[in-house]
Amino acid sequence: MRRLSSTVVVVAGGGAADVVAGLDRLHNVRAILRGERRPAEVMEIAGRSAATYVVHDADPLADVAAAWTEFFDGTGVVGALEVAVEAALSELRADRLVLPDYYLVLDADGMTETWRHWWLGVLGGAAPVRVVPVHASAAAVAEELGRLTAGRWWPADLEGWLRGLPRVVPDQAGLPSSGAVVA
Repeated sequence: MRRLSSTVVVVAGGGAADVVAGLDRLHNVRAILRGERRPAEVMEIAGRSAATYVVHDADPLADVAAAWTEFFDGTGVVGALEVAVEAALSELRADRLVLPDYYLVLDADGMTETWRHWWLGVLGGAAPVRVVPVHASAAAVAEELGRLTAGRWWPADLEGWLRGLPRVVPDQAGLPSSGAVVA
């Protein structure tokens, strides 16, 4: 799976598009709004950037996240999570999607419990320093960009990790040796 030369940051959560738009004036940031674009189109634009940071709101795992939260909230369609996982893996293998270096999650405290468990448990457990909660403002995100630290990359067995998501229990996701997988 490819990685870009810029540090790629996905801003996620309510108001992400407004926050990304507010970063457009920073000299070392290429802010890309998803708008009507598909995530693969955003990745194509990001791949051509020479900026230090490429910040966008086109989460490559958005469909997986939505299906996972719906699965555990009991509102999803049977099999939707598995379909979303396979579609994401196909796009990642074809290098049309790229996992970001970081997710900056806006106002995690205001999210529903299942969404908070997705961001801070599932993703945060997979790569702890790569998922950072932040206040929903362009100024807070800009400040956080300068504080991002290096850490473990996403799981080496990305396919196994994604395919195992139906067994990851929300309130135990991300806990070390937690039994976060349903037996």
